[in-house]
Amino acid sequence: MAAAPALRDVPPVDASATLSPPCPTEHNDPLNAQILAVSEDKIAGFTPEPFREIARRSGVALPLVLERIRAMLQAGTVRRVRQTLLATNLASGALVAWNVPPDRLEAAFEFMFRQDPFSGHVVLRSTDAATAGSDYKLWTTLKAPRGFSLEDHAELLRERVGANHFRLMPAKGIFVLGVGHVRRKVIEPGARADQTAEMTVVEQAELDEHEWRVLLALKRELAPEEIHEETPWAARAAEAGVSFEDFCATARSLQARKLIGRFSTFLEHVKPSEAGVRVTRFNGLFHWAVPAGREIEAGGQVGRHLILTHCYWREGGPEFGHVNIMAVAHGTEKERLLAHKAAIDEHLVKVGIPVSYTNVFWGGRSEIKPSEISPFVYREWLEAMRAA
Repeated sequence: MAAAPALRDVPPVDASATLSPPCPTEHNDPLNAQILAVSEDKIAGFTPEPFREIARRSGVALPLVLERIRAMLQAGTVRRVRQTLLATNLASGALVAWNVPPDRLEAAFEFMFRQDPFSGHVVLRSTDAATAGSDYKLWTTLKAPRGFSLEDHAELLRERVGANHFRLMPAKGIFVLGVGHVRRKVIEPGARADQTAEMTVVEQAELDEHEWRVLLALKRELAPEEIHEETPWAARAAEAGVSFEDFCATARSLQARKLIGRFSTFLEHVKPSEAGVRVTRFNGLFHWAVPAGREIEAGGQVGRHLILTHCYWREGGPEFGHVNIMAVAHGTEKERLLAHKAAIDEHLVKVGIPVSYTNVFWGGRSEIKPSEISPFVYREWLEAMRAA
């Protein structure tokens, strides 16, 4: 038997030859960008196999789609992967502007973000000059599940955080609701759709217990281990106590009732990645005051502009110069966002829609989470708040 080689005779292991290179996780990696251009907001409604659909539309092989989305989620580039709902039709909702004393502003932000599951977007906003509403620095989205009062919830929050005042601005109509930050990076100011944006009317829906079970199982964000070649909905159907076929049929029924949004990979678009790369640097909340009775016309014209991720008919009231059309755009350069805003202003002039007042509220610190809509969760939360 040959003697074992001495330790010094064993050649060193080349680690680079045995370890795979790390999977790119930045949003601007070419392959990731190709996937994200579809996965951010192009998978509308419910589909039984969302990752296969992303692969088909993006032209990227399914194993690569799964690998890259999983890696981006674990790295924090993608902050969540989930089936979205049209929550405005499932719970009373509003954009809320809060007038909070400066010394309580940070604490109020933290409370809304960490302790109120019904507050979704939590953003500190500012204006370039002192204008109508510029003392309302904290902005949130808020949902009150069916059977509970939006006003009462906001009043409870006002007392808890010590706010001076709040303004509830429920959506009367929705013209644009999406994301798509990667594909919007190359959109030129003034680029718009051939047709005006159609308004979706906000209407509250009634769900039975079976539909709620499916909906609550459907909406929870996916964990990395759920991003695989098989449909993620089979396990969720079992969780809801229904067959996979029943789960899909119920989801399609909810979609037909305009309660299901899109399947989406949500980018962490404000905070930098581990390498310091940001998807966006600025977001502008654009305000326009148009004549009463022309809100649908104006929203349709504003909503045509492809840069916008959101566009609503909301009433700002006297605190905000009686604005009634609001929209959001994101970008990496402030001046370019202002050019987009100027192009929209110019278009409104061309189509004969007068604007009596306009403004931009710039987003600063922000935390974004889905607003809880479950009445079961709300009852538990309310009891805990009252006991605290």
